Amino acid sequence: MSSNKSVSVNGRDYAWPTAPVVVICCDGSEPDYMENAMADGLMPNLKKIVAEGVNLRAKSVIPSFTNPNNLSIVTGRPPAVHGICGNYLIDPETGQEVMMNDPKFLRAPTIFEAFQKAGAKVVVVTAKDKLRLLLGKNLAFGADGAVSFSSEKADLCTLENHGIENVCEMVGMGVPEVYSAELSEFVFAAGVKLLASHKPDLMYLSTTDYVQHKFAPGSDGANAFYVMMDKYLGELDVAGAIIVLTADHGMKDKHLENGEPDVLYLQDTLDEWLGAGQSTVILPITDPYVVHHGALGSFATVYLEDQSKVNDVVKRIAGLEGIDVAYNKADGCAAFELPEDRMGDLVVVSRDTKVLGTTAAKHDLSGLTDPLRSHGGITEQTVPVVVNRKVQGLHEGLRNFDAFSIGCNNVVEAAQAAE
Repeated sequence: MSSNKSVSVNGRDYAWPTAPVVVICCDGSEPDYMENAMADGLMPNLKKIVAEGVNLRAKSVIPSFTNPNNLSIVTGRPPAVHGICGNYLIDPETGQEVMMNDPKFLRAPTIFEAFQKAGAKVVVVTAKDKLRLLLGKNLAFGADGAVSFSSEKADLCTLENHGIENVCEMVGMGVPEVYSAELSEFVFAAGVKLLASHKPDLMYLSTTDYVQHKFAPGSDGANAFYVMMDKYLGELDVAGAIIVLTADHGMKDKHLENGEPDVLYLQDTLDEWLGAGQSTVILPITDPYVVHHGALGSFATVYLEDQSKVNDVVKRIAGLEGIDVAYNKADGCAAFELPEDRMGDLVVVSRDTKVLGTTAAKHDLSGLTDPLRSHGGITEQTVPVVVNRKVQGLHEGLRNFDAFSIGCNNVVEAAQAAE
């Protein structure tokens, strides 16, 4: 394809890649993880990449959860445009509480879809299967189509549904446990193999934050993960890819000094104020993989039976210890670029050390074998943006969903950089 060709999607223009653009969403990767590992000499490849490129900071979307941010990265737009505002919601059409994994909830085309229609080769690899259908919406598969699969279900891949088969044999790994660092390693290993064999124009690698939930920056467990990641970053770099490394959100300690989770059970509080059945608290962090966070995060939305009480309840919640901000629907959606029809009457965000729950009785915390680390709030919004090439022309207020634009539009080629 001609290098002067461009693709337009969701109101943004993307130049045709001059080399394979590999965007990596390292789930939960608070900037300190890589900074500490580099400072300790554990990530020599990343240190080289940073020296030759850039190491920047950006903001994720709020809620700082997996689904909203991954879909923002792959559409280049915030949730108000693409519609994915959490992992979990009350479906406005049915009134039922459901997972937001069904592609029907995605309202905007992905960058992958637009590029494939223009003739590009596309590869998408995720750790968990919950994202695969959303990220692969409207892609054409088959022998010459896109490739999209999860390491969680790599043994079930078919040409018809994933564009590839025999994935475990290709990668040289068995299907990893869901709660493991290996689930993410499989993503990186597959990316290196597919870069060589499929020569994609665009590649997206999305990991899981099991390690980040479990281990703080600088710890042995965290460092082992980033040593592993550094190996694959080096291989992608040597292979000539334009790498844009970012994250969907950061991660913070959310526990008391005794190690117990620091939780405000918002449904219990509202039931005490308003009476049972007068409100419904939805936690968008909720997904099928709750062992490492117990469905406790720093963002909630609340539905009230009596609309006349919205402003009063907003004020009362804002006054609670540990609350960062509380908004009515319109103000909250405006502040965080969220779709109003998929939010409740209130939007609530807790501070850095605090998480929000529904009722104490509904949260099974038996799987939390370590002090809770979680995300969802404004304090987990800062993420890294690392590029292995020099860049130019970046705008103020960088967002993680600028990643593909940076890789396509802002990279300075070697000849230009030498001038």
